[in-house]
Amino acid sequence: MTEPGRTSSLLLIADPGVPAALAERIADSLADELAEPVNSSPRWDISVRAKPFLPDEHATFREVIESVNPSGEDAEVIVYLTDLPRREHTLPVIADVSLEHRFALVSVPGIGAAFVTRRVRDVVLLVIGEVTGQPELASERVKRLPRTQLPGTVRYFAPRGFRRVRLLAGMVRANRPWRLATGLSRVLVGAFATGALGLVTSTVWSFADTMGPWRLATATVLSIGAMMAWLILDHELWERPKSSTERDRARLYNLSTLITLLIGVAVQYVALFFLLLVAAGVSLPPGLLAREVGHPTGVASYFLLAWLLASIATVGGALGSGLEDDEVVRAAAYGARQRQRFDQSS
Repeated sequence: MTEPGRTSSLLLIADPGVPAALAERIADSLADELAEPVNSSPRWDISVRAKPFLPDEHATFREVIESVNPSGEDAEVIVYLTDLPRREHTLPVIADVSLEHRFALVSVPGIGAAFVTRRVRDVVLLVIGEVTGQPELASERVKRLPRTQLPGTVRYFAPRGFRRVRLLAGMVRANRPWRLATGLSRVLVGAFATGALGLVTSTVWSFADTMGPWRLATATVLSIGAMMAWLILDHELWERPKSSTERDRARLYNLSTLITLLIGVAVQYVALFFLLLVAAGVSLPPGLLAREVGHPTGVASYFLLAWLLASIATVGGALGSGLEDDEVVRAAAYGARQRQRFDQSS
């Protein structure tokens, strides 16, 4: 138990990116959560440091302890938040706790993609309670996490049910696909220019009127796929396992990269569609469009035209993706981002 009336210190070490942002967000509320409900409750000084120590997910907990060196830190409890997935075989690991070193490693992706701030705070309180002998700090929700006792270590796993889906969702969230969508600004401008040229082409008007929803939907899938493939090839985002032991990790990393790219490119596609829909409505008179397609036109005709133009423009924008900042695009690839982040901080 922590002695009443004294000040305790907590150091939150976090990988740059999502974990560092989470650490800053929960630091203010943790001091109140950590106070025991008695008059002589201890005060907690909480500090945050953003620095990566894990070069890859295969580092053992012992190697992490040696890398961080908790005994060299002026803090009674140290919690390290990482955005690398931690697994025991196929089971996602949420936290490893060393009572001897008063140190815990928390893997944020294993927590999932929903209510992340609250769940990370609950897990941090859980491991602090484990280290300090104050189990009352943990909520009943996290106390139900599967737990195993290893030599000198306590390990917590992701809750049962859709564990791998939750891990994958957490990895995609750590990739921050919304940043990819906003980061491809030059691609969006180039794609819009390509689509705007199609607005003055009567052949495109006729195609949009006759293709039908199924063909247009197929064109959408193919154009988004083309953009994703070009981003992967041009920016070398695909993980290639060097051994059989790395194959499972590469599959997980590549799947998270694909989903991140899909979200980012799909958001850009929708934005492009609405931009072209507005441009078509402003610049293309209904009478001119009706004479070309041979029947009266309405909102549906402009909708179909913008739909086709968005697909054409997305394929054109794929070529423009080579103009984007490589760092922005590679941030969407899990393995590439992790290596780059660690190299920059070493």
